[in-house]
Amino acid sequence: PEVTELEGISIQKLVSRVLAKDLVSSDVVVLKLMLAPGSDFRYYPGQYIDIGLPSGVTRSYSMASAVLNDNAIELHVRLKPDGAATPFIFNELALRKMVNVEGPFGSFYLRNTDAPMVMLASGTGFAPIKAIMEQLISTGTGRSVRLYWGGRAPADLYMHVLCLGWAERLPWFEYVPVVSDVTDGWAGKTGFVHQAVMADLPDLSAFEVYACGAPIVIESARRDFTGNCGLIA
Repeated sequence: PEVTELEGISIQKLVSRVLAKDLVSSDVVVLKLMLAPGSDFRYYPGQYIDIGLPSGVTRSYSMASAVLNDNAIELHVRLKPDGAATPFIFNELALRKMVNVEGPFGSFYLRNTDAPMVMLASGTGFAPIKAIMEQLISTGTGRSVRLYWGGRAPADLYMHVLCLGWAERLPWFEYVPVVSDVTDGWAGKTGFVHQAVMADLPDLSAFEVYACGAPIVIESARRDFTGNCGLIA
């Protein structure tokens, strides 16, 4: 319901066409859905849409870019082999096929404050974080930002090179990749991604945290950050 309170944002039902489907890891695809010419679809980076597949299944995915590119919505989809939606997306949803779109929804978007930021992502929870990062880059920011992105293995950090590039050229940004399973040759942090945040930042009372990913990761982060690190809920 909060989405209707945002300036210039309205929930719409639209028809889209599959513009691109790029496999970026063994189980993650970047799906781009092109809207009809003349569509005026606006959203806040961080929000999500519901997509209705030809199979009749509806699923929610966050937009992964700050704005539409080529009039297309970018989504990051992880395969769940026993799921009702993602096997169809991976194996059957072909280019130029039609997909229904409804949204935007959600109150996960950038707040206009000066507080330093911690961004926490697990897996494809990186998608809305990427959108917010693009917003920060395009508008300029005086805030410091740390991104902690966690996965089971390095391959789960499917846009690792993009994040390294941000860290190299943005003086206000720091990137901390975290892998939960010990991997030969991995020189970065290991373990649970939210615990990596706590190790580096035991006092989060001055920070804002933007977190997205598997429910167990986000619930654990909220519990431990507020209970042990002083984060204000």
